[in-house]
Amino acid sequence: MSISEDLPTDSGAPRASNGDGILLSLRKVTKTFGPVRALTDVDLDIHPGKVTALVGDNGAGKSSLIKTISGLWAPDGGSISWEGKEVHLHGPKDAEDLGITTIYQDLALCDNLDIVQNMFLGHEPLEHGMLDESKMEIKARETLKELNVVTVRSVRQLVASLSGGQRQSVAVAKAVMSNAQLVIMDEPTAALGVAQTTMVLELVKRLASRGVAVLMISHNLVDVFEVADRIAVLYLGRLVVEGPASDFDRQSAVEYMTTGMAARAA
Repeated sequence: MSISEDLPTDSGAPRASNGDGILLSLRKVTKTFGPVRALTDVDLDIHPGKVTALVGDNGAGKSSLIKTISGLWAPDGGSISWEGKEVHLHGPKDAEDLGITTIYQDLALCDNLDIVQNMFLGHEPLEHGMLDESKMEIKARETLKELNVVTVRSVRQLVASLSGGQRQSVAVAKAVMSNAQLVIMDEPTAALGVAQTTMVLELVKRLASRGVAVLMISHNLVDVFEVADRIAVLYLGRLVVEGPASDFDRQSAVEYMTTGMAARAA
């Protein structure tokens, strides 16, 4: 478990370098809005094939961090590196071109379109100037099958008819089809029932098993400990601790989230 420089730590070991398989690296990232500092000197490494859970109380800076990574907001200080090379994201398109896909709580799906149309929206294949509907259907079915999504009756179902878990599945499948290397999921199990939550968490695990890096923002620590390989805690805009999930328990995670420090080690 690595802890920010403002807190005591038992280990002076440096963070892993990009040669150790780091996909995304943030160093001293800062974001301000007038007199309000939303992020302060955030250091974070995201690894391929790993689920990193980003947790923190309301106002901790989680949304600011994912919007900065997604290219919506440019950092006011610090650096962002992708596969060892510093990058400057001037908008969401820059992040998408790198391979970063963000799935927000609203999922950005169109209720009036079916599953196939949503999965290919903005990237429709053409054949002789016409939509290649057959190719779209086949690819959509294959992608959903690869992710073991078996609860939808037809890929031609309107998204408006899907459950919350099924909608998350479509959003994840869309990310897979775009060849995303990092999928950011913002509260993916919020307002879902038990069965739908289980479905979504299995999807998260499956993404990681394919070598995709997953950054999952969640208030639900049960879900966090179910799928996370690593946990990063934000407190008042600072990343106060980050490390393997096995280094935490629920009590220590809550203490870091609410006070910025833990009374004891996990």
